[in-house]
Amino acid sequence: MGQKRAVKQIIGNTFMEIADALKTGEFGEKIKVGLTILGSEHGVENLVKGAEIAAKRGKGFDIVLIGPKVETDLEVAEVASEEEMHKKMEELLDSGYIDACVTMHYNFPIGVSTVGRVVTPGFGKEMFLATTTGTSSAHRTEAMVKNALYGIITAKAMGIEDPTVGILNLDGARQVERALKELSSNGYKINFAESMRADGGAVMRGNDLLGGTADVMVNDTLTGNIMMKVFSSFTTGGSYEGVGYGYGPGVGEDYDRIILILSRASGSPVVANALSYAAKVAKGKITKVAKEEYEKAKKAKLEEILEGLTKDNKKSSESDEEVIAPPKEVVTGAISGIDIMDLEDAVKVLWKNGVYAESGMGCTGPIVLVNEEKLDQGTNILAKAGFVANEGDIC
Repeated sequence: MGQKRAVKQIIGNTFMEIADALKTGEFGEKIKVGLTILGSEHGVENLVKGAEIAAKRGKGFDIVLIGPKVETDLEVAEVASEEEMHKKMEELLDSGYIDACVTMHYNFPIGVSTVGRVVTPGFGKEMFLATTTGTSSAHRTEAMVKNALYGIITAKAMGIEDPTVGILNLDGARQVERALKELSSNGYKINFAESMRADGGAVMRGNDLLGGTADVMVNDTLTGNIMMKVFSSFTTGGSYEGVGYGYGPGVGEDYDRIILILSRASGSPVVANALSYAAKVAKGKITKVAKEEYEKAKKAKLEEILEGLTKDNKKSSESDEEVIAPPKEVVTGAISGIDIMDLEDAVKVLWKNGVYAESGMGCTGPIVLVNEEKLDQGTNILAKAGFVANEGDIC
């Protein structure tokens, strides 16, 4: 008798799921996304309103609020404090009751950082900022290489099979570019974006941020955090984040929780978008994608490349060696693509090889200046020494 009742219940639940799917147009496994509702600068009501906006969209996921009792038709897991709230969130995630959760002010372990999602003002194009909070590595350049991987993972979980990747023109960008291009040549293929500026290249300028040139924009986490705030609240003076999808999911090797971050200044439209973002990366199985991408990257010698970034390389020894400059020449030929941190070392490498050079700043960043007749020679010397070296223009 009990068995018959269980069968009837299963059949009944199946018909209910089919009816719900026909109504919403969403078939397959139903996702549950949590939202913690304490801690916002705009109050509990702001977060609840965002959740209700997301629920009305009816895009194939349910919402569980975690916090104090509130007047709503949504499910509420009641807790009294922020400390209890995060414990409850972790309990619901680890038990599988919810698939993902959106929260504020959460401390990720070292090695995990979040990938934000913004709408760029130039053309209204969506872009992933990798990354926006957390610490991928204590070493800045290594962290940015990992950030690129985290951005790719998130984009793939969102259904973008071959995302374009750009590197924001920050200190260390050229080192990151070299590392990623080496990873790509080793078999972990990366689809590098081309800057919208005339000289192109994978190193992105401010124009590319505004235009959304790349699907994934790689930066250091502090810069990413600032950019998230600018993109989200540039029309409100900063007190209310009204645009975008929040600071995104924490990604890291072997990290198995799907936790997305909001700012305490995030308004209800961003809250609603962040819940949709959470549901989509949960459906896209972001933790599984992360394991697969890490496995492929390791086969392409990711660990060896990262190790090379964190210890002194052959170029740094040049700076400790006294090198006498060759006789001075007129220098109107420019070699670009050298990271600002490597600029003086590059000049010394050329001096050592008998080519007079000076450091300078061109239209697109640091440049090494040589005599125009020695431009090809200088470019080849620097390329052989391990620098990214390209002929460039002077402003």
